[in-house]
Amino acid sequence: MNTPDDLLNRLDAIGRSLANHADALALIGLGSVGRELDRLDEFSDLDFFLVVRPGTKERFFTNLDWLEAAAPVVFRYRGPGAGLHVLFTDGIYAEMAIFTVAELGNAGYTPGRIVWKQPWVSESVAAPSRTPPAPATPPVEQLLGEILCNLHVGLLRFRRGERLAAAREIQLYAVDRLLELAAHLEPEQAAARDPFARMRRFEQRFPQMAAHLAGFQQGYDRTPQSAAAMLDFLAARFPLNEAMVAAIRELL
Repeated sequence: MNTPDDLLNRLDAIGRSLANHADALALIGLGSVGRELDRLDEFSDLDFFLVVRPGTKERFFTNLDWLEAAAPVVFRYRGPGAGLHVLFTDGIYAEMAIFTVAELGNAGYTPGRIVWKQPWVSESVAAPSRTPPAPATPPVEQLLGEILCNLHVGLLRFRRGERLAAAREIQLYAVDRLLELAAHLEPEQAAARDPFARMRRFEQRFPQMAAHLAGFQQGYDRTPQSAAAMLDFLAARFPLNEAMVAAIRELL
């Protein structure tokens, strides 16, 4: 397992390598290797942006000499858009995106940390020109209605023998709505919120709700038990439509 120092040293080494490439403009650390260093641990990955001159992105995607000068790469995957994922020989995993300055101006991201840049590049490239909006929390009535519908439809599919579809309807879609409901049930604890992924650090932010998650997601063969746990959880905390509750309990 790599240490936090290993991760930071690797990012610094990538920055030193980029200094030898005239078309590279800046390296921006994000997340736990960015401005949230207090979250960095041995389970973190490297998350960063590479900013390059217009017309040179493809060179940095296809020729990874700028990465392999820091350490050999044993796996690479180029995702859609600007994304690139790599695994180094020592187990360090990195997710990155490659942008021009103009493209970065249209990207949504949380403020990062300059690891390396050309002297003439502004420090402002590490901060987004637009702040990603906080995800809206739907009203309780809407969330409860959606969850009850998820449970009912999922159980119908389970009884039909569509276990995969049922598991997704109940243990994925209904649970997603339960995560949104957490803010209505307990105060959010002090932990870094990811504006792009509601489930990140959920256990630290909503520990009371998190204590029930295992019951809500019991696995492929236990979708009815998962649905029952959710229904009991909700019935103990909210007034629910009695007819819909009765219909769900009949399917259970």
